[in-house]
Amino acid sequence: MTGANSASKRPRVLAIANQKGGVGKTTTAINLSTALVAVGERVLLVDLDSQGNASTGLGIEPADRAYTSYDVMVGKVSLATAALKTAVPGLDLVAANVDLVGLEAEIFHEADRPFRLRDAVAELIQYCQGLPEDESYSYLLIDCPPSVNTLTLNAMTAADAVLVPVQCEFFALEGISQFKETIDQIRGTLNPVLEIQGVVLTMHDARTSLSKEVAENVREFFGPKVYNTVIPRNTRVAEAPSHGKPLLLYDYECAGSQAYIRLATEIIERERQFKAA
Repeated sequence: MTGANSASKRPRVLAIANQKGGVGKTTTAINLSTALVAVGERVLLVDLDSQGNASTGLGIEPADRAYTSYDVMVGKVSLATAALKTAVPGLDLVAANVDLVGLEAEIFHEADRPFRLRDAVAELIQYCQGLPEDESYSYLLIDCPPSVNTLTLNAMTAADAVLVPVQCEFFALEGISQFKETIDQIRGTLNPVLEIQGVVLTMHDARTSLSKEVAENVREFFGPKVYNTVIPRNTRVAEAPSHGKPLLLYDYECAGSQAYIRLATEIIERERQFKAA
């Protein structure tokens, strides 16, 4: 398929964000990206967290991160130039490192501070539209830091939608209404098209009444925005990053892998419904 024919198919940009840490955000970013590839999509994952956990979890060593998301944010390189191939065919990564720690102070007085990533994404979309469709990205996922800072604001300003992981544990709803207010504020000021693509329940333990109660509360709060798929608490999910592999490569048959495949399918179906609306 020619680049001209692919112009109408721009990658959908999803920010994976929650101001609370420990909710399975990076785990979801890595494994959802891999699952999307497994069901036929082509994905670019942008690691926007200074800890670089998504980069490490995909087996990209610090020494191999020639260019990072920091270089993109300061305008040194494009996303396409910074993108690295991963062990998963069809999944590329813009890695991150500790350079991001000083970015907020570095660009604090710049008028385009909230729009750095948006402008880089716009450039990438234009670049993709010159490629054959089977070489272009269909999804761009952004792994955000566990706070609402300049990096998260950039991600949500650049995104079409936000995917919110919520862990099925005590205090899960603490701050989630505030985060929803943040999304509403960004929609009203920086990005009028921003929406919540969906809420994914993570670390779910079907054996406990607490997990069931939290899941019910989240579904009551967010309604149909909550995906039917829940990500179970699973030791294989926790083990995979230490091996530098996505869960689907580490143990495809485990419950966690199959859950992420179902989640990817559910997200794609929502995207189809969105485009048809």
